[in-house]
Order: sequence, then C-alpha cells, then structure tokens
Amino acid sequence: MSHLSPSHLPSQVSTHAARRMSLVVPKALLAAAVGLALASCSNSDNAATDGTATSNETLNLYNWSEYMPQEILDGFEEETGISVNYTTFDSNEAMYAKLKLLDDSSQYDLAVPSTYYVEKMANEGLLQEIDKSKLSNFSNLDTSFTNTKVDPENKYSIPYMWGSTGLAINGDSVDPATVNSWDDLWNPDYKGQVMLTNDVREVFGMALLTLGYSGNSSNPDEIKAAYDKLTALMPNVKTFNSDATRMPYIEGETALGMTWNGEAVMANDEGLTSLVYKYPSEGAILWMDNFVIPKNAKQVDAAHQFIDYLLRPENAKIVSEEIGYASPNVAARELMSDEVKNNPAIYPSKEVLAKAEFQEDVGDEALQVYQQYWDKLKTGR
Repeated sequence: MSHLSPSHLPSQVSTHAARRMSLVVPKALLAAAVGLALASCSNSDNAATDGTATSNETLNLYNWSEYMPQEILDGFEEETGISVNYTTFDSNEAMYAKLKLLDDSSQYDLAVPSTYYVEKMANEGLLQEIDKSKLSNFSNLDTSFTNTKVDPENKYSIPYMWGSTGLAINGDSVDPATVNSWDDLWNPDYKGQVMLTNDVREVFGMALLTLGYSGNSSNPDEIKAAYDKLTALMPNVKTFNSDATRMPYIEGETALGMTWNGEAVMANDEGLTSLVYKYPSEGAILWMDNFVIPKNAKQVDAAHQFIDYLLRPENAKIVSEEIGYASPNVAARELMSDEVKNNPAIYPSKEVLAKAEFQEDVGDEALQVYQQYWDKLKTGR
C-alpha cells in the first residue's frame, strides 16, 4: 500500500524506535516490576495447545496477551509436533525485568518486545543472534521495517506487528464528533469516564503532545509540566489498562480514552460497533513489536521454525485479520481483503503517519524522571 512505501516509513522507523520506554529503571522500581511480572506470569501462563503433539518439544513463547491467534498455535503444532506454551506480560518493563533481573531467560525460547527494547536487550547481551539462513520467508517482510537503526541487518529481531495508540470513544455514551484530540480527555464532563493505558511513556507522551512538546521529550521541565497536566486529568480517569484495553469500554466501565488500534478493531468485531477509533489531532503514538530469542533459550531451532511459520504470507494474514494490527509482511497484505487493507484504523494514511511519532530511547536520567512522576501520579502522592 502506498503509505507503506520505502520513501515514507524507513526514515521514521530508522530514526525512531517503537512502543514504550527502553531505559534502565532504578533498582527499587525494577524490584517492583519484577514482582508484578511474576504475579502476572503466575496468573497468565497458558498451555496453548491441546497436548496432541507427536514430539516432546515445547516452545516457550513470552508475548503480550491476546496477541497470537489460537489457529496459528494449533497449526504450528499440527505441522511440526512442537507444542507452544504461551505466557503473557502486559508491559515491556515487566518482560525486561523478568528476563534481566531474574536471569530467567532460559524459561523462554521466544519473546516479543517492542523495537526500542530490542536495542536495549541486545546491547546488554540478553539476546542471541538470529540465523536468517533458517528463515526462508524473511524476504516477505516490507523493507520499510527491516534493517533499522535499532537493529541493523536484523541480527536480533524479526518484525511481528506494528500499530498505533489513539483515542477510543464509545458512541453510545459520547458523541465521537466532539472528541478529536488528546486534550479533549480533560473535559470535566468526562469525570470518572476515561481509560488510560497502564504505560508511563504512552500516558506522558499523550500529555506532552497536548503541551506542544515531543512525546519523546527528555527535558525534566517538560516532563514535570506533563505531570502537572496529568494531575488535572486524574478526576476523569476511571482505570489504567494495558492487558486488554478494549474491555473497559465493552464492559461499560469507561466511555472514552486511550486504546491500541487492534483492540478497537477487536471490540468492533466482538459487538461493540459503537466504539470509534480516532487518530488525535496532536498525533498518534506508533510502535512495532518483534520476535527475539533470549540468550539462554533452549529450543532455538524450534524458535526459528516458529518465526518462519509466522512469516508465511497466509499465516501473517491470519494474524493481522484476527487481532486487528498492521502486518509488516508485504506478501501477506497482498492476500488481505479490501476491508482490512483499506481500514484506516489498521493501516493509517500518509497524513496520519506524517503527524505520528514513534517512541524513542530518551536516556536513563529522563526515564528516572518519568518513573518518579508516574509513581506519584498513580499513588496520588
């Protein structure tokens, strides 16, 4: 599609990273993240197959929740005899904390961090190189998303999905025509009705954009200004959610706020047809998620097999159409229905992309500032 042409996206993908922060969190904060990661994983480990595999191999996949169709997992097991144990996390920080601080990467054969975390983890020796000679379908990827600045020659990562964070409005409760910017969430009429993602960089990025700053600011004064503005938003905030961001809208808990584009597509598919997804006038937040192999992975060959299975056009098509995010697989897009290819919530226009911003690594000191204000914001202290 035209908006994915090499003339447009490579410079953005190369000069920006993708979703969420990539920096070193202070040890006390990381300790908290570890606890959250362990609690999350203990509740969300899923054996993603029915146990009918003909081999004893099990591939341990560490991924975002609701981010891999069961059809794909079942098809891979049926073809290879390798079962898939699907374990979930709800933030890059939780994933990183579990792999880094607990030195627990031997539990996982594949993980799915966002691009800027790929760079961080590779630099810290947490990843092993990918053998692209084992990936016969690598050439199906759009060159706009490969050989990026954060991972030249894709030594450590293979693009999986990309998407955006924008506005969600339940048209049954709020007139979508009245909500066009991030700043509209501050309207006092929406007291107790707003949902935010449970993500420090996305929430602060939104506030920074309303103030006319970059969502990737590393300026302490600008971050403080974003915090001050967010404190004024808190009376409107009902919940923070980065597990299944569509659910507060489906369940009627919230009427408007933030969401990921694929979650909005799934909400529509699941019956909440009144949920409208919009790119805010200040600009959307863009991200890309990627397969990586942790340094101590045990089933390395199986990991390569799974990646290559996902790179087949017919399988990448299934993923994109079911979970509602954009595929970096150009061969898969050629197979997609016009309804999907032409859905602006999945594949934004050139104009939207021109205003959107991929998240960047802002530096260790800035992250500490973000994290301190984030803790204050959520505790009210």
